[in-house]
Amino acid sequence: MATVAAAAGVSGQTVSRVVNGSPRVDPETRDRVERAMADLGYRPHRAARALRTGRSHTIGLVVTTLATVGNSRMLQATAEAAAERGYALMLVTARDSVADAFTRLAEQEVDGALVLNEASALVPAVERPAGLRLVVVDAPADSGLVVVHSDHAGGAAAATRRLLAGGHATVHHVGGPEGSFAAAERERGWREALQAAGVDAPPVVRGDWSAEAGYLAGEALATASAVFCANDQMALGLLRALAESGRRVPQDVEVVGFDDVPEAANFRPPLTTVRQDFAALAHRAVELLVAEIEGEHADPPASTVVPTVLVSRSSTR
Repeated sequence: MATVAAAAGVSGQTVSRVVNGSPRVDPETRDRVERAMADLGYRPHRAARALRTGRSHTIGLVVTTLATVGNSRMLQATAEAAAERGYALMLVTARDSVADAFTRLAEQEVDGALVLNEASALVPAVERPAGLRLVVVDAPADSGLVVVHSDHAGGAAAATRRLLAGGHATVHHVGGPEGSFAAAERERGWREALQAAGVDAPPVVRGDWSAEAGYLAGEALATASAVFCANDQMALGLLRALAESGRRVPQDVEVVGFDDVPEAANFRPPLTTVRQDFAALAHRAVELLVAEIEGEHADPPASTVVPTVLVSRSSTR
């Protein structure tokens, strides 16, 4: 580090700030230091730095599954957000036990962890290792944890209002699985929009986020004229079921999904859906976690809500 400082004509403290991604370095100086590091072949030694600072600059990511589109997109977005802050990412699956996942992370001496979606519901019931800082994605604001989540309810309400505007007597809902915070919030937004319009809510058709569940829901929704699906994958299955039964979308049935997966614009017809900003969600979660790790937030916000946007395509009139 001293050699880099001499080559760049700066202090060792400035090189340290550049290495650690501190914003307190002007762009010209940062560029000069980074050029010197490249010319000299300098690489920070992560193990040595951990011994000196007491931090590993590694954060954990706890998931129950990567089979869902939301979790896989969050993994990519979180990895990118962590790298931008100079942190490595360690993935741990918690299919059987979140407590075991926390133990494994503590053994690897991570500085903190993000917990995603379905795994978040399991956190309050377990004791986490002392000093393990946590931020959870998709959990109630009153859970006693630092929480980040999309505006699931607001997006669902916007989708429902859009369908009601087509003059339908009601809007049916293909909901996500029991116990999912995101599914419950999207169902809440749907119910509140119907109630505000003075419309009775029909029974929810429950699914498991898969396209197959949406396809199976088609039989229960044989007479529906407007359907809000809790995610795009179930909407995809529903579109197939409707096509096979001879019902046209959007002429006979209007359909709205949730997530705005990249393929949604290429469904047949292209799907009207609620867009989650996975990049913003991951960046905010990583920002809060790193702030806790580095002592930047003495009192972090209990809950941060990331806005959603209704994207109009051809599955609605």
